This record gives sequence, C-alpha cells and structure tokens, in this order.
Amino acid sequence: MIAVAAHRSVSTYSAALLSLATVVADPFALVMEARTGVLAKTAFDVAGVLQLHVDELADLLHTTTKTLRTYRQARKRLSPAASEQVLKMFALARQGEEIFGDGATFRRWLNKSAYGLGGQLPLSLLQTSGGIDLVAEELNRIAYGDLA
Repeated sequence: MIAVAAHRSVSTYSAALLSLATVVADPFALVMEARTGVLAKTAFDVAGVLQLHVDELADLLHTTTKTLRTYRQARKRLSPAASEQVLKMFALARQGEEIFGDGATFRRWLNKSAYGLGGQLPLSLLQTSGGIDLVAEELNRIAYGDLA
C-alpha cells in the first residue's frame, strides 16, 4: 500500500498537488486542466492522499497497474477523462479530510456502505466522474448534518 501520513495538512501535499489545489477548487479550471491531461505521477500522488493501493487506482481509472507505471516512468499524461477523474478525486480527498478531520478517517468512511448512496461503498463510486460527484454531495450532506 502507498504510505501516507494519517493526518495531512496542506503543506504536506507534494508540490504538484499544491499547484493543483486552486485548480480543483474551480470547476471550469478543473475541466481545462483535465483537457490537457495530468501526468500519471499526479494520479499516484492522489492515490497516496486517498491511501489507495496502485491496483485500486488502476481499477478506478479503468486501466492496468502496468500501464499506469509505464506512463509514470515515461512522464506521460493521462487522457482527459482519466485526468478529470484524478482531479475530482483530489478535490474529494481535500473535502473529505476537511469534513472528517484527517485522511485516515475519510478513507475508512470510503470503505463503509453509505445510506445516502443507496448502501453503496463510496470508494466503488469513484470509478466515474458522476460517481465522484455523488460522493461529494454525500459529504456535503454530512458536513451540514443532513443525513436523512
């Protein structure tokens, strides 16, 4: 598993992720960044924040571990769709850490069925951009105490 600190402040993100913090806060900027494609290394950095094993990351991005590693080694960019997914997962990780207080607690929540998501595991919904949006909406409900 990718090693990540249990509690992460903004200053502990990699420089690449810090530069994307403002991008993921703006939906238009996120889409524009995704269109150019993010480096495969960024996907690995986001996986680290979410405490995802590289196999989980590959499954979420509908690719293979070997392909991801090859892209990272060759400093290749991901497709726009995969890039959007990675950027949205980063935004979700930041939101989850803010709501739950740390990444480890958020990660545990991702692996528990969520009533507001039809009993689905939030992590399983990260396979699509729309699924990430649903998980983000559920986090907003939790943040505002609207659990019904």
